Amino acid sequence: MTTKNKTFDCVEMKRQSQESLLREYQSRRREFGSLAEFLNAKVRESATASDIWNKFSRGESPTDPQSP
Repeated sequence: MTTKNKTFDCVEMKRQSQESLLREYQSRRREFGSLAEFLNAKVRESATASDIWNKFSRGESPTDPQSP
């Protein structure tokens, strides 16, 4: 079995995403009582994230967003 060479670094992508979220939280911290409240608001702003969390809370498997 051969392995594919990744064209991106998963760890780096996650680190950049976390840094971006933290910067946004720091710029909007007066709007939220905590980081958790900010993250919950970000999930509600995203239809895809909301759909995934709703399916998890119902115990369903999320569907692949790229499938028809």
